[in-house]
Amino acid sequence: MTRSLVLIYSLLSRRRLSESRRTLFLIPTSLALVTSLAIIFYISSTSNLFTNQTPPLLLKHTISSSLNYPPTNSLLTIPLNNVSSNLANLQESPRLSTTQLRYSVNNEVFHDKDIFMENYKDMSRSFKIYIYPHSEDDPFANVLLPVDFEPTGNYASESYFKKVLVKSHFITEDPLEADLFFLPFSIARLRHDPRVGINGIQDFVRDYIFNISHSYPFWNRTGGADHFYVACHSIGRSAMDKADEVKLNAIQVVCSSSYFLSSYYAHKDVCLPQIWPRQGEPPKIAPTKRNRLVFFAGSINSPVREKLVEVWGNDSEISVHSGRLKTPYAEELLRSKFCLHVKGFEVNTARIGDALYYGCVPVIIANHYDLPFADILNWKSFSVIVPTLDIPLLKQVLKGITFNDHSRLQRNVLKVREHFQWHTPSVTFDAFDMVMYDLWLRRSSVRVRLTI
Repeated sequence: MTRSLVLIYSLLSRRRLSESRRTLFLIPTSLALVTSLAIIFYISSTSNLFTNQTPPLLLKHTISSSLNYPPTNSLLTIPLNNVSSNLANLQESPRLSTTQLRYSVNNEVFHDKDIFMENYKDMSRSFKIYIYPHSEDDPFANVLLPVDFEPTGNYASESYFKKVLVKSHFITEDPLEADLFFLPFSIARLRHDPRVGINGIQDFVRDYIFNISHSYPFWNRTGGADHFYVACHSIGRSAMDKADEVKLNAIQVVCSSSYFLSSYYAHKDVCLPQIWPRQGEPPKIAPTKRNRLVFFAGSINSPVREKLVEVWGNDSEISVHSGRLKTPYAEELLRSKFCLHVKGFEVNTARIGDALYYGCVPVIIANHYDLPFADILNWKSFSVIVPTLDIPLLKQVLKGITFNDHSRLQRNVLKVREHFQWHTPSVTFDAFDMVMYDLWLRRSSVRVRLTI
C-alpha cells in the first residue's frame, strides 16, 4: 500500500513539473506573438505600404558611394525648384500611372550648395588641427616635416597637402582645442628612404604610433579615432598592417580609396584626389572643337584595361593607346569629348585630374571607387560612370549622349576643376580646402576629457 502511494505521488509530481515547464514555454511564445501583432498593426496604421495611393514623384538618386550604375540619358523634365508644384499636380491627378512619371535629374555640381557654403564658413572659422611636433634635427625629419620644394609627379597630392597644412590657419599649437590630430609621416618618402624602404614601412608606422601613444595622452583618449594620416601611393594601404588601430580607428586620407578592400572604410576615411600638378590657367576649348569621341592612354596593367584594348583597340572613334604616344598627351585630351579613367593596378589614377584640367568629360570605369569629394560634389553632373562589365557597350553609351547633354557636362567640368588643383598657399575651394572640408565632416562633435 505504501509503495502504491509513493508511485502515485511520483507520477503526480512529474505531471506538475511537466505542466509548469509547458507554462514557462508558452509565456514567452505568447508575448512574442502579441508583440508581432502589435508591430503589424502599427505599421499598417502609419505606413503607406498597405494603402493604394498615388505614387510619389520619383527623384533620381544623384550619388552613392558605390557609383556602379550605368549612366542614363534621361533628360531633365521636372525642374528641382518646381518639385512642390509638381507634387501638387500629382495629387490632383490620382489616375496618373507610374509609367507616365519621369525622373528628375540634379544637374548641379553640388548636392546642396547652400549647405556646403554654410558648413564651409563654419569649418574655416572653427576647425583646428594639431600636428605632432618634430624638429629639423630629428633623424627622420625628411619623413616627418613638409618638403621645402614644389611637389611634382604622380603622388604629389600627399606632399602638397602637408606643405599647405602646416602654414594654414587651421593649425593650433594647443592640442586641447584641436578637433583632429595629424600623423605627419610621409609614406612616399618612407618608401624611398634607404633606412626604411618598402619592407620597413609597417615597422616604422607601428613604432611611431607606440611612441606618440606613450608620450602624449591624445591617442589613447579615443583609440586614435580623432587622428588622421595622408598617403597617395598604394603602398600606404599595407603600411598599416602592423598598426591595426590606425586602420580601424584613424581617418585614412588616401588616393587608393576602394571600398571593395577591407582596409578602406568609406564612412570614416577620405579619398585624396590624385593630381599631377600643372602650372598656369587651365585651357578652355569649346565642345565643337573636340572632334574625337573618346581617348585613353596608359599601361595595360589590369584585366579591366585588357578588356578595353580587346574590345576597342582597333576602333576608329575610340582612341586607346597602350604604348608611347606620338603626339603630346595634352593635345589628345584637348581634342577629345570624353577621356577615360580606367582602373589599373588600383582604382585611382591621375587621369581624372588630367581630364578635368583640360576640360574633357571624364568617363570612369573603375568599380568600387569612392570618388574624391563624393559627399560634396554630384559626379553625375560632370562625368559618365560605366561599370566594367559594360565596356562592350562603351560606344553605344557615349554616342547616346546628345550634343546638348555633352555641352552641359563639359560646362560643369569647367565649374568643378578648381576643386582639383593644388596651390601654395591654398586658394579658396581648391583641392586642399575640399579635403579639409571632408575631414571636418568626419570630426567628432563630442570631446572626450583627458584623465590624468
